[in-house]
Amino acid sequence: MSIVHTLILSIVEGITEFLPISSTGHLILASKLLNIPQTEFVKSFEIIIQLGAILAIVVIYFSKLLRNFVLLKNTLIAFLPSIVFGLLFYDYIKKYLIGNSMVVVWSLLIGGIVMLLFEKYFKNNLKLEIKNLKFKQLVVIGLLQIVSMIPGVSRAFATIFGGMIVGMEKEEATEFSFFLAIPTMAAATGLDLIKTDLSVWTSSNLTTLLIGFTVSFLVAYVAVKWLIKFVQNNNFNVFGWYRIALALIFIFLVI
Repeated sequence: MSIVHTLILSIVEGITEFLPISSTGHLILASKLLNIPQTEFVKSFEIIIQLGAILAIVVIYFSKLLRNFVLLKNTLIAFLPSIVFGLLFYDYIKKYLIGNSMVVVWSLLIGGIVMLLFEKYFKNNLKLEIKNLKFKQLVVIGLLQIVSMIPGVSRAFATIFGGMIVGMEKEEATEFSFFLAIPTMAAATGLDLIKTDLSVWTSSNLTTLLIGFTVSFLVAYVAVKWLIKFVQNNNFNVFGWYRIALALIFIFLVI
C-alpha cells in the first residue's frame, strides 16, 4: 500500500463508518478499484482503522459515556451476541467474506432495497430512549448487529433499524448505534491483533496503520457531527438509493 492508498482508504472509512452504507464494504470495493491485493495486512488494516473512526465517538460523547451507567450497561448487553458470534466465526469471516467484492455488492443491493421498503412501510409510534430499553430489546439489536459481519450489510444500518424495530426514535437509535460501535470495534480489533501472525506487523506496516488510524479518526469526527444533524430532518432513502446504485455500477461495470 502506498501513502496515497492509505489516505484514500482512511478517508473512505471515516466517511462511511457511521453511515448506513457499510464502511467495510466500501473499503473492499475501494481496494479493488485501486488494485490493492487483499493480503493479511490489508485485511487487518481494513478492520483496525475502523477503531480510529470509533474513537471519534469516544471524544464527542466522552462526558456522557463517563457519567451514564445505564447507557454503558445497555451498550454492553447489546454487544454480547457479537462476542459469541465473533469468537466462533472470526476465521471464516476473515478468510471468505473480508475482501470478497461479490459479497459486498449483493449485500449493498439487497440492503438498499430493504432500507427503502423499511422507510416506506415501517410505522413506529413508540419513543423509547436508550435508558428505557429492556434486556430482550437489547438482545434483538445485538442479534441484528451480527448480520453486519457480512461485508456490505453495514453495522450502522443493522443497529439503527434494529433500534427502530424495538421502538426507538430514529435519532435515539442512531445515537445508540454510535455507542454500540465502541465495544464492537474494540473487540474486533483486539481479536484481529491476537489472530494475525506477528510477521505481518513490520515497522512499515505499523506506520501505515498509524496514518490510517489517525486520518479515519479526523474524518469520522466530522462525519458524525453531520449525521447527527441529518437524521433530525431526513429519512434514509438517499442511502438506500445510493447502495443500490453503487451495487449496480460494480455488478455491470467493474466486477
